[in-house]
Amino acid sequence: MGRLFFLFSLILIYSCKESPTKKNIEPSAPLEVKDTVKTEKSVAKKFKTFESLADSTFVRLADFSDDFAYDMRYATENNFLKAKVYDCAECYTRVKTAKALIEANREFKEHGVKIKFYDCYRPNSVQYKMWEIVPNPQYVANPVKGSIHNKGGAVDITLVTLEGEELDMGTDFDFFGKRAYHDNLDLPQDILDNRLLLKETMERHGFWSIRTEWWHYNLSAASNDKVADFKWECN
Repeated sequence: MGRLFFLFSLILIYSCKESPTKKNIEPSAPLEVKDTVKTEKSVAKKFKTFESLADSTFVRLADFSDDFAYDMRYATENNFLKAKVYDCAECYTRVKTAKALIEANREFKEHGVKIKFYDCYRPNSVQYKMWEIVPNPQYVANPVKGSIHNKGGAVDITLVTLEGEELDMGTDFDFFGKRAYHDNLDLPQDILDNRLLLKETMERHGFWSIRTEWWHYNLSAASNDKVADFKWECN
């Protein structure tokens, strides 16, 4: 009996030493991987904030949100001028315009769409370049007076799906003709609905449109700002 009791005690001692080892190893590896993934994602999503910035400050919109799409036409030759007038494609606005655009875009995303930019703030020196190419106030604002684009309060935009497909607005950007007019109702219903969604949403966020261009929106609060010639650096 003494030898059996001794053997039984050894088995119990060995079992007690093995079981804690298994408990400590198994859960540790997957927890570390999940924490690492979360950390990487949080770093990738960091944006600048508007805190302490004056409303008149010029900012690059992409530094504050990645929820927009861009096709900056005047940084290419794909525009009515047939000329590249920007050195690089960037969308800058004043802070108050950027805030309003981000809020409008939040509402658009509830409908499964988002803003795509064709043009944003335009330095007045670029306005002079455009005037040299097309010196016609019907198509280009006279740079002596300037426009709200030159004040950082105007944008040329359309809507795209969250996957990037453009909604049909009836014409391309910078189409000069009655088909681009807001009051032209002789268009398919889906086009009218798309334009109405764009117009009503932008108006709710402080913008106003012009009759002849479905893509152009001015921030009301920017009307009295000064024409500027701030130029951004190109990388």
